[in-house]
Amino acid sequence: MEGMETLPRTAWEPVTPRGVAAFARAKVGRLLLVQFIVAMLVAAAVVWFLYHSCFPTIREAIRQMPAEGEIRSSRLSWREDAPRLLAEGRFLALSVDLDRAGDYRSPAHLQVEFARDGILFRSLFGYLDRPYPDGWIAAFNRTGLEPWWGAWQPALLAITAAGVVAYLMLSWLVLATLYTVPAWLIAFYANRDLDLRASWKLSGAALMPGALLMAGAILLYDLAVLDLVHMMFVFGAHFVLGWIYLIVNPWFLPANPTVGARRKNPFASPSNS
Repeated sequence: MEGMETLPRTAWEPVTPRGVAAFARAKVGRLLLVQFIVAMLVAAAVVWFLYHSCFPTIREAIRQMPAEGEIRSSRLSWREDAPRLLAEGRFLALSVDLDRAGDYRSPAHLQVEFARDGILFRSLFGYLDRPYPDGWIAAFNRTGLEPWWGAWQPALLAITAAGVVAYLMLSWLVLATLYTVPAWLIAFYANRDLDLRASWKLSGAALMPGALLMAGAILLYDLAVLDLVHMMFVFGAHFVLGWIYLIVNPWFLPANPTVGARRKNPFASPSNS
């Protein structure tokens, strides 16, 4: 690998190995700024997925609910026929099955089933059964939920976006700290110029390509290009991609100037040394 002159003068793109390696020489503020931009892109992909693939199904399910109904004292009060499929999309399906008869099994990737005493989540990976919270009183009818959903939908999207950004920034901080020493050891044995501070910045930058991969995969999943099994492979691959960048990036750093300097041979005579 060539020296520092091959690195970009300004760290700005977290995609190519050379671009990621440039963050080792950048200021911490520049790294945090680019991480924030990448986190916003991931949050935008998640918000778009919810808005396009989940929220329409929820709105339709609310329209199919009766005018009366509620969840009170850990029990669902439902006065219409059941089992009943409320709404169904490619990803999400919502149904009511008071006695858990299992008559409605949706091909959706996630089915949320409301029973008399709890909620059942079904997916490719199994099911999860949870009772209604004690003391919880919630409307389960069209009259109460339609205006509530219309008012809270923008807020839920904003809260989701903020949560994704906060989660990514915090997780990158923790993972970069954990990866600092391994990255420094790789650079040390590769005879590259990298101290612990620069190793932390390099480790933080190496996590961004995987996040961008996940953002693209979420959009492709929303467009039905990827299915749920493919998404699980991509989810695992985005961790592996970060490790690959962590191993490869030190080789794009300049060589350590203190290594390779000619040293005096202790076994040679003074005239030959």
